[in-house]
Amino acid sequence: MKDASIQTFIEGLPKTELHLHIEGTFEPELMFKIAKRNHLKIDYADVEALKRAYSFNNLQEFLDIYYAGASVLIKEVDFYDLTWAYLTKVSGQNVKHIEIFFDPQTHTDRGVSFETVLNGIYKALKDGQEQLGISFKLIMNFLRHLDEASAFKTLEQALPHKDKIVAVGLDSSEVGNPPSKFKNVFKKALEEGFLTVAHAGEEGPSEYIWEALDLLMVTRIDHGNRCLDDAKLVKRLAEQQTPLTLCPLSNLELKVVRDLKEHPLPTMMAHGLLVTINSDDPAYFGGYMNENYQGVAQALNLSKPQIATLAKNGFKASWLKNDEKQKYIDEIDRYLQKH
Repeated sequence: MKDASIQTFIEGLPKTELHLHIEGTFEPELMFKIAKRNHLKIDYADVEALKRAYSFNNLQEFLDIYYAGASVLIKEVDFYDLTWAYLTKVSGQNVKHIEIFFDPQTHTDRGVSFETVLNGIYKALKDGQEQLGISFKLIMNFLRHLDEASAFKTLEQALPHKDKIVAVGLDSSEVGNPPSKFKNVFKKALEEGFLTVAHAGEEGPSEYIWEALDLLMVTRIDHGNRCLDDAKLVKRLAEQQTPLTLCPLSNLELKVVRDLKEHPLPTMMAHGLLVTINSDDPAYFGGYMNENYQGVAQALNLSKPQIATLAKNGFKASWLKNDEKQKYIDEIDRYLQKH
């Protein structure tokens, strides 16, 4: 009975998502539909064959198929449809606010214009806000396997669109691509008024988290699992309440953890870290927000108050205004009292 009760509790809980790659929401059915519309061929016979390929041993194996899928996105309507499909999915999971990533270099390197990518995503986000009540912030990521010069070029393309993009981030292949590689472009981004975040400590070492904090001046660490290797770092993250955007099902699928029962979430909470639950690339990793919450709740035997704390952390860690954060936190407290 407890599992059913917890599942129902999670489904009704107001949530925010702070670590979501919009290209990672590309469900196989939509991928085939858009490929057909654009007269492109996918290297898989059908949807089921593509789904079977969604089994990964590490981050790089996932990235290879992630970039292959993104290659069918050509027109503004493609990016709109991709984003709208995600919004309708999470609207049904009581997600109230999202702060999501997009990877322009994945598309501009294929000859798709920066504006085509941005406008398609942004128009869907605006429609989602008006029609579904989901507020949003948009984060532009630099691909860390490319050089800093490419990141600078992307930043220049973003400058006319500060009204749409609030932050820059860093993602893709982590090992061998430390945050320090991008310190100059992040410095420029900060000067231009962008907030900064970075993937660090997923497969890379805890030193990458230090670099993200001290060189990139990030306001959040995306993933951050490896912080537990360094007690001094844990102390700093706890004292400064630097948010960590954890992605449990992603960690499981990419073998960052072997079993969700081994996930570092409870240890992080015990250390007073501001940890949040997110879905990363849900089309590839087997679940959106409810599924990520349910996965850790079941594996780690989390209580309703612990789950509610994680949901409140999501709003605390967001870039919403303080009064908006408090509104949702109060809503979660009332919801917990009733359930």
